[in-house]
Amino acid sequence: MARHDAQIWHACSKMIGLLCLVASILRQHGVSGQRVKVEPEVLSYPGQTVNLRCAFTDATGIQLTMVTWIYEPKDGDRINIAVFHPNFDPNYPDSPVKGRVSFTPSPPNLASPSIEISNVRMTDEGKYICEYATYPRGNEQGITYLVMLAKPQNSASIVTVEAGTNPVVVARCESVDGRPAAQISWVTTANGNATTVSKPGANNTVTMTSEYHMVPTAADNGKDLSCVVAHRTQVKPESFPLKLAVQHAPEVTVVGYDNNWYVGRTHVVLTCLASGNPPPLTAQWKTMSGEMPDTVQITDNVLKVLKVDSAVNTTFVCEVENRIGTGKDQVTVFVREPSVNPSNAGMVAGAVIGSLLALLLVAALIAVLVTRSRRQRQGYRGNGGSDMKTRIFGGGKKASKNGTGVGAGSGGGNNNGPVYVYNDGSSHQGLGEKNNHHHQPLTMGGRPEVVATTPTAQDILLSNELDDAERRKFDELEKEERYDHFSGGAPILQLRPPHDQDDMIGDYLDDDMESQRDGSVISRTAVYV
Repeated sequence: MARHDAQIWHACSKMIGLLCLVASILRQHGVSGQRVKVEPEVLSYPGQTVNLRCAFTDATGIQLTMVTWIYEPKDGDRINIAVFHPNFDPNYPDSPVKGRVSFTPSPPNLASPSIEISNVRMTDEGKYICEYATYPRGNEQGITYLVMLAKPQNSASIVTVEAGTNPVVVARCESVDGRPAAQISWVTTANGNATTVSKPGANNTVTMTSEYHMVPTAADNGKDLSCVVAHRTQVKPESFPLKLAVQHAPEVTVVGYDNNWYVGRTHVVLTCLASGNPPPLTAQWKTMSGEMPDTVQITDNVLKVLKVDSAVNTTFVCEVENRIGTGKDQVTVFVREPSVNPSNAGMVAGAVIGSLLALLLVAALIAVLVTRSRRQRQGYRGNGGSDMKTRIFGGGKKASKNGTGVGAGSGGGNNNGPVYVYNDGSSHQGLGEKNNHHHQPLTMGGRPEVVATTPTAQDILLSNELDDAERRKFDELEKEERYDHFSGGAPILQLRPPHDQDDMIGDYLDDDMESQRDGSVISRTAVYV
């Protein structure tokens, strides 16, 4: 049992020792990587001189013995290109850079054994290692990558194709002799795809070629297509704008027919529009019947009809041809019967509008007259019957306190009085007030009952609205009533409203008095009973 435990302890000790060894190696590698300082990458163009710097930053407790520069091409073995030992002169073994490589400064020192390579070539690109031999730590190194640049020659071109059904190359873009290889992309709205290939160029350069493929159609002709080349030697990508060149037969359209060709119409035109690649040369007009009407004139792609007649009732065909093929379009004309002369359309429209305006004006005038007539009739008639007449008349004296009085034929003074209504159709009531809401019965000499009250403002306003012609008409009506219905024996009654103490309407009635043949003065609007 004790022996078994001892074996387990021995195995654990070995494992711990191995882990410690790995840690030590990693630590030493990290330290060495930090001690030798170099530039990670150096860029250069062919023909230039490059400087590859190297330095040992901290040599405390370490003895630097020798330094060696090693060249490792991308595809090849390591080669020593420069060696320096403090006790010997610098040595430059056989290598692709012999005669062009040297230590700098001269004479070199172990603290900073940098080198320079003159007239660099594209084949000089690769990995350069600065390696120190030290005691007691052994070899320590730093790595620099020399990148050779070559600015490419970029170009792009269109490939002229014919419209078809199979994919073809419609554009090509190239980046020649670049280092490193260029990146090519396409920008377009056309429906296609690109393929890019590379091939070695001169002096370890690379040539990139990209082609754009698509199924060309007539609609793709003239579409924009751009090739974009990006390279490390360029500040920004270089763009080459192009336009697709797709050849196709002409596409033809006839315009100008408005479906309103009527007999007698003049100077109507049909135009044949065509597009194609290559451009079409000429257009030919013909009819389905084979005969061109006598009233037709043709000039290139324009067909003009001098005067429309029955012979124009046909189908016109326009054919256009180019190297790829022929395109055509046609229009069928339907000749109609003559309609309203377009030249008189404006006059007809004006006459119609004028008539409508005249009708509206007459209707407005009639409405005004009807409204005026209704208001005037309301001034002559009361509210109680169809044949009532309203009169305003007054006496020659001021009304008594009870509001009644008898008017004299020759009486003067204020003609203040109420509004009376004479009703021919009633045997019980001769005179009555226009507004029947104040009843004051009055009987004089066996006469019919008279009711008096104050005239309303509407009655006075309606009386004022009467013009001269209407007053003359009213005077004639009054005379007929005077001589046809009265024998002269009946007195005229004049009553003044009891509440008209301030003679509010007297002035109005004074202007209403009129002289009679027998020398008396009576009211023009008084009612004779």
